[in-house]
Amino acid sequence: MKRIPILALIACLTATACGSSGGGGGGNLKMGIAVANISLNFAHEMVEGAETAAQHEGGVDFKAVGPPNTDGPAEQQLFTNLTQTNPDGVVLENLDPPIFTRPAATAIDRGVPVVALDTAPTDGSKITFYVGNDNYDLGVQLASELLKRLPANPSGTVVVGVPNPGTPVLDSRARGIKGTLAAKAPGIKVLGPFQTYSDPNQNYGAWAALVHANPGALAFLGVGDADSYDLAKIKQTENGKYLVAGADVDAKTLQGVKDGLDFVTIDPEHFLKGYVVTALLIRSVKEKKPLPQGWLRMPGLVVDSSNIDAVIKRQTSTQAAYDFYKPEIDRILANPTALVRPLAEAR
Repeated sequence: MKRIPILALIACLTATACGSSGGGGGGNLKMGIAVANISLNFAHEMVEGAETAAQHEGGVDFKAVGPPNTDGPAEQQLFTNLTQTNPDGVVLENLDPPIFTRPAATAIDRGVPVVALDTAPTDGSKITFYVGNDNYDLGVQLASELLKRLPANPSGTVVVGVPNPGTPVLDSRARGIKGTLAAKAPGIKVLGPFQTYSDPNQNYGAWAALVHANPGALAFLGVGDADSYDLAKIKQTENGKYLVAGADVDAKTLQGVKDGLDFVTIDPEHFLKGYVVTALLIRSVKEKKPLPQGWLRMPGLVVDSSNIDAVIKRQTSTQAAYDFYKPEIDRILANPTALVRPLAEAR
């Protein structure tokens, strides 16, 4: 199955999970996923994972919704509409949890199962099951990879950027970077985190300004997908001697790693998370059994020169992604409760 282009994805939102042979209607469950920005790779990956799970589980009319740009109120309305049109179960990914507290609680009070993906739910949302990374640890991984590439006892500055300050998952990654560098490399002064914006054009401009303001910095580290490829582009254009890296696996980011511009990218494995949370939700509804209660922690993956070719191959199609993740999917789905931690520990 070819990887679904964004425009095709939007066109098929009302169909049974894109690419499947089902025609909708009948006795199929009506379920779906809401994401924060359907145009960016991180959300695209989650949608693909969710839709693939819906295809494999069968008997589901699955709908994906999300605004074309990061817009919390717009997603909130799309989510509310989705809980009404597809009331058998909804996966919610968002970047502004507080504004989803009441809509999620209202849907759950109406009997709609809602689970959280990628961003931990708020206490008042009544969502009790969350699948997501330890984002602080993703920041730790990025900082640790940086230190491997610096001399012993490094000194200098490292500039950190966050596309959307106030977004819990992104702020947590930045804290992981700062905490690790403070503990392991006290000679490094961390500047930021500065706002770098999720829009690629704004992101490029923000990073260009930060690079020009800090020409002697050891490294520039972002925590989002646009950060990764825009920093690589700036380093290439300006022949920078500093190190750059970020997160996620946009095709431009993977090319940056392949070309040695980004020294790594930290992959939150969005396809895997989207698949697992959707499969568990569908099985819970079909079998009329409760979901696990708490946070199903997902580890993430460091992508560097040692595995970049395998990851690039993984990204060529949804089938390739599923084949790559199948051993991990099978392991998690066989005993998900073994991986669950209290929601209060999510970070």
